[in-house]
Amino acid sequence: MMEYDEFGLLPDNATEAGLPWAKPPSVRREFIDVAPGQQVSVLVWGEADPEVVLVHGGAQNAHTWDTVALALDRPLIAVDLPGHGRSSWRADRDYWAERNAEAVAVAVGALAPHAQVVTGMSLGGLTAISLAARHPGLVRRLAVVDVTPGVNAEKAAPIAAFVSGPETFASFDELLERTIRFNPTRSVSSLRRGLLHNARALPDGGWAWRYDRLRSPGGQIDSTSLWADLETVTVPVMLVCGTESGVVTDEDRAEFRRRQPAARLEMVDGAGHSIQGDRPVELARLLADFLASTV
Repeated sequence: MMEYDEFGLLPDNATEAGLPWAKPPSVRREFIDVAPGQQVSVLVWGEADPEVVLVHGGAQNAHTWDTVALALDRPLIAVDLPGHGRSSWRADRDYWAERNAEAVAVAVGALAPHAQVVTGMSLGGLTAISLAARHPGLVRRLAVVDVTPGVNAEKAAPIAAFVSGPETFASFDELLERTIRFNPTRSVSSLRRGLLHNARALPDGGWAWRYDRLRSPGGQIDSTSLWADLETVTVPVMLVCGTESGVVTDEDRAEFRRRQPAARLEMVDGAGHSIQGDRPVELARLLADFLASTV
């Protein structure tokens, strides 16, 4: 069985991104009780009060932010959404934004109550919008990465095609081969690291994903109710999109700006939907600049 050291892969992240590596960062995993029988797993970077909260997308986990965290080089937390990573699975498979926000609020309140920015990507971005609307005391700045409430099945089709594939694989090589086919712009080394974090070895030698499958209400992807939530947010907001992604359209960006007239809109050249994987250092730079801005 392949050996796995989740923090032992961080030097590879730094090397691939061209980041300096002097010594391993302080990072640990904690578990927060968020409801009876339910825990949320969180990676805690640094020893000081976290300044940043990072929330991943569907079918991902907190390690998707590793290179961003290394580039930011500041105390932060990266949350495993319910049903993902090491967090508990839900019997009802309700992993949509509103329910996720309930759990994330407990985790943020316990570990990062004074964070200066909450950043969410894809499903994590929708969750962050819901968190900002329902728990405004926990969100002082909101950064949304490559998603809006206008996302639908058509826009998310390339992602869904990958996520809706097999749940188990005969070998790690089979899992890696399929992942490479669906992610042609990413390096094999980065995809291999991601799979080691996002899949688990089975006793029979096979491999299975660490995440549970989402159950779409009514079989539809519909987050349009979150437009109203977005409109209630009163803190500074930034939307970051990848130029190679089709998840957010020009019409979505216009609607985002209509709901948040002062929002900062950024496009990252060469990035697809997972900007934290495609252009992590650039995303970290944008987040640092957003944190430093006065508006």
